[in-house]
Amino acid sequence: MVTLEDVARHAGVSLATASRVLNGSSRNVGRAMRERVEKSAAVLGYRTNVAAQTLARGASNVIGLVVHDLVDPYFAALADGAMRAAEAHGHMVMVGTTHRDPEREIAYVSTLNAQRVRAVLISGSRVTDPDVTSRLRAELDRYRESGGRVACVGQDLLGVGTIAPANREGAAELARALAALGHTRFAVLAGPPHLITAADRSAGFAEALAGLGLPEPQVIHGPFDRDGGYEAVQEVTGATCVFAVNDVMAVGALAALRSRGVRVPDDISVAGFDDIKPLRDLTPSLTTVRLPLTEMGAQAVELALSGEEGGEPRLVHVECEVVLRESVRPLV
Repeated sequence: MVTLEDVARHAGVSLATASRVLNGSSRNVGRAMRERVEKSAAVLGYRTNVAAQTLARGASNVIGLVVHDLVDPYFAALADGAMRAAEAHGHMVMVGTTHRDPEREIAYVSTLNAQRVRAVLISGSRVTDPDVTSRLRAELDRYRESGGRVACVGQDLLGVGTIAPANREGAAELARALAALGHTRFAVLAGPPHLITAADRSAGFAEALAGLGLPEPQVIHGPFDRDGGYEAVQEVTGATCVFAVNDVMAVGALAALRSRGVRVPDDISVAGFDDIKPLRDLTPSLTTVRLPLTEMGAQAVELALSGEEGGEPRLVHVECEVVLRESVRPLV
């Protein structure tokens, strides 16, 4: 069976361009390129997928959003931004939660493809397993081949438009800010080693310390959630400051320290990453690295609906901002 990818390769155009020509997209394609695609389709005997035409014309007003954990305020903020942006376009968002299971993520994409949703948004860290990434990418390619649109929030590994937060750079900036306050002995609650977001933040922090000539931090791995932070901080020894690679882990660490009578920041300082909304009610207020989470969700919708320029997926870099609050005490 001749596929749309075969036609694109024969015509020397991108998969997205071939889809626009043959699946009835409303996006303009130049006359010469359109004729080249149509000629290749005729030569190869490609048959147009009627369902794909319906999808490409935007008959569906549903956008599928796949997140790791909707209870996590990080993903709740992303979902809020995506829903608001989708509503502005007359679309609605259907959310699926993977509970950090990569196999469920792949299955969700397959299901959303079968349901012919208008676009699919993938949010959350990629994993270090190349086989899992390859299979997810293949599933997304099948969906895009049928005229679907995709955007990702996370690492640029799926061959689609991506909103990429500066995880490594933000953690490095935080390390330098904490060192400037006089801290020299650190512990990192590093999350799971197979999550690229956690690994990037941990590595960025450690690299910045090395660049300052400071000792390596104590690195403690554990789950990427509140309980993971609660358990991991109990292994910390000798540090004056603890960096949790996300805010929910930092919240767990604060609870564990409080239960042991350890005062923050008098006895030890704590910092996180993300700047989730519940931090506003936390005591002491948490030093963190701020990401514009709601805006990132909205950007993902815009990126998916706008399609690909020149057939190439767009990469949008998102900068971070260090926010110093009461949970860190200066030592200088």
